[in-house]
Amino acid sequence: MASTSLDKDRIKILLLEGIHQNAVDTFRAAGYTQIERRTAAVPEAELPGLLEDVHFLGIRSRTQLTADVLEAAEKLVAVGAFCIGTNQIDLEAAAEKGVAVFNAPFSNTRSVAELVLAEAILLLRGVPEKSAQAHRGTWAKSVGTSREIRGKTLGIVGYGNIGKQLSVLAEGLGMRVVFHDTSDVLPLGNARPVATLEELLEQSDIVTLHVPEAPTTQGLIGKAEIAAMKPDAVLINASRGTVVDLEALASALEGGHLAGVAVDVYPTEPRSNDDELDTPLKGLDRVILTPHIGGSTLEAQENIGAEVAGKLVRYSDNGSTETSVNFPEVVLPPHPDCHRILHVHRNVPGIMAAINRVFSDLGVNVDAQFLKTSNDLGYVVTDVEAKTSEGALDALRNIEGTIRTRVLY
Repeated sequence: MASTSLDKDRIKILLLEGIHQNAVDTFRAAGYTQIERRTAAVPEAELPGLLEDVHFLGIRSRTQLTADVLEAAEKLVAVGAFCIGTNQIDLEAAAEKGVAVFNAPFSNTRSVAELVLAEAILLLRGVPEKSAQAHRGTWAKSVGTSREIRGKTLGIVGYGNIGKQLSVLAEGLGMRVVFHDTSDVLPLGNARPVATLEELLEQSDIVTLHVPEAPTTQGLIGKAEIAAMKPDAVLINASRGTVVDLEALASALEGGHLAGVAVDVYPTEPRSNDDELDTPLKGLDRVILTPHIGGSTLEAQENIGAEVAGKLVRYSDNGSTETSVNFPEVVLPPHPDCHRILHVHRNVPGIMAAINRVFSDLGVNVDAQFLKTSNDLGYVVTDVEAKTSEGALDALRNIEGTIRTRVLY
């Protein structure tokens, strides 16, 4: 990494996996020109060579940024995950390299919520099974077990951004909403929290999952949890593939338990559209299978493109780390008529004193200073006179515990 700011026409930006053109437009509007956009993911083995000269990287869910890949990306400053999840990125390794990571936790919530509601209606009406029978030439015209969604109980597991959006929409359809979350969250509308997952499963006609991938959520819905659901309930998973035991789910469906299932995420997903999906749920008539498209609408991808690219631009232009998932969050004002020194370091005692000692010893006039720490990482931003930034930067690099420093003009 150069010791001072690079001119914008020298900063290289790589966007993978068909990130929306809106991201490119956002970068160009901010003055960046070295932008490469690819439509596919890149195998992990090819990433180190590809990222050799890249400063800002944009990915979606298929590209895997491991510690080894990040170690090889010496010039990488920040990564944008143009999606909600960041489990495809080794966040700890990125922080240790001084690489900030940003995502889009809000831009596709409506898209996911709409898909879940649509699937709930279809499953309650038995549409997937009737459609499969019609494709085989069977005319299965009967009321059977078809039900309206009005008056039914929706159980939301994970009451975050998507869960709350879904809660409001469901109430508009006349549903009763209950939710379970490991954190204390404020209910919207008439939604009611329940104390345990078991309580939610027992009373819900529709159970929908909106939890992150974590050790505590792996296998969250297994054989016992499926058995606890109403026999005519439906289950929808648009969160993470490791949350549900699909073998147990297939077994329950084959045994006549549950009215239907919709799955959008899988423990192992195809790397490209040319690869085959392998799941025990294939071929079951009461199942809707979709290829991880919960947030894949034109509107969502356009919004995500602008949101994440905008965060990367702000970090590049003035050092702001608002909503970063692995960096201390600092919202910074403009820095006219001065240089801004960014110092990323390990959060250990004495670092701040050492930084200020550098400025004092060099007689540097500090115009403003911002500090934030988070877990093992510290982030200090200092605005100084332009003529003094170079000398200060060299000295700051030598402070024990320093991870990365750079100067913004």
